[in-house]
Amino acid sequence: MLLEFKVKNFRSLRDECTLSLVASNDRMLAETNIIETGIKSLPNVVRTAVIYGPNASGKSNVVRAIQFMRGVVLESASLQLGQTFRVQPFRLDPVTATEPTELEITFLFQGVRYQYGFSVTPERITSEWLFAYPTAKAQKRFLREYDSQSGKDIYSFGSHLSGQRRLWQEATKQNSLYLSTAVQLNSEQLKEIFEWISTNLVIFPDGLIPSFEYTISHMRNNVNNTVKDFLGEADISIDHILIDNKKAITQAFNVNFDTGELNSIHEEKDVYMPTFRHVTQRGSAVFELEDESGGTQKLFAFAGPLFEILSNGRVLVVDELDRSLHPLLVRQLVAMFQDPEINVHGAQLIFTTHNTTFLDSGLLRRDQIWFTEKDNDQASTLFPLTEFAPRKNEALERGYLSGRYGAVPILKKNEGIGF
Repeated sequence: MLLEFKVKNFRSLRDECTLSLVASNDRMLAETNIIETGIKSLPNVVRTAVIYGPNASGKSNVVRAIQFMRGVVLESASLQLGQTFRVQPFRLDPVTATEPTELEITFLFQGVRYQYGFSVTPERITSEWLFAYPTAKAQKRFLREYDSQSGKDIYSFGSHLSGQRRLWQEATKQNSLYLSTAVQLNSEQLKEIFEWISTNLVIFPDGLIPSFEYTISHMRNNVNNTVKDFLGEADISIDHILIDNKKAITQAFNVNFDTGELNSIHEEKDVYMPTFRHVTQRGSAVFELEDESGGTQKLFAFAGPLFEILSNGRVLVVDELDRSLHPLLVRQLVAMFQDPEINVHGAQLIFTTHNTTFLDSGLLRRDQIWFTEKDNDQASTLFPLTEFAPRKNEALERGYLSGRYGAVPILKKNEGIGF
């Protein structure tokens, strides 16, 4: 489970920002909204967290930072020497514009807390570290620092890191992570860290809809009716979903890089497509996927990944979760993550939104609500609602819209414009 994510000098996030899912001592909604960790010093984490803020305040940059970190872990070992990272520091300050971006994630895996992070410029990794906490005391696995004087990376290793540490060090390029390189060279111990970050973090940036194939595959491999029931809970009159095997002509393009000629290749393949049977009091009909509404298509696309995330205890990060979905449907998604009978494996949800109806003390605890806003330097800050110590029965939505917690747009009156 995810405990904490830190980012510094990434796009508008100039100063260090921390998104923590560690629960406070508040017992409000404790039976549903928190997960026990088994760790005395960090006994509970929240199942969901929401980030609010005006447009261009930095909400999406938090999601992008998590996505960027996962991407570097996943792909850096395959980069060629000289390839650069598409990382963008805070550019409105001449000092930070040339400094590295820092990213760190803390998570719990098999009862052990891990703290992993790195600093990166477009050209190279400037530092990297991994610590484990099998007890309250930290155990260093490895530490890497770039020495600008010698132009070399300086490594130090803890006694608990096993394997061919020096071999992995020599194979690690300046634009590769030691973690990723060691895993590529068969480090079983570090593979657990690599796979948690690359597999357990499922990220949907704004506008990205999962492929329908995930849900189709889920339905083909599971005989239960979870997808139909999920859509039915959204008050969609779907009585049955059938996955049909059809012949289809697919088109691919082949580019001849010597001549620049583009060739189109057509191929007949077996494809699986869903059909939806709707039933009303007046009759029934069967519809193809493209005949369904945009909202139904999006729900169907999300259904497969959603059940995979819940069944494997992964972390889902979504930018603008409520885009194209009714707020009541989003509320239901949040409730699924916070239902211990559904979310039995401790999956977590992090999402951004503008919809203030989720600021409901009956749905979310105060330590699950976060805000972003920009200062006069156009640098974003990320802060929790708990900083304002709201009363237990405080009307959170009204307080937010009135500006009590900040993170709302400041509207300027245009006296020359009339309506």
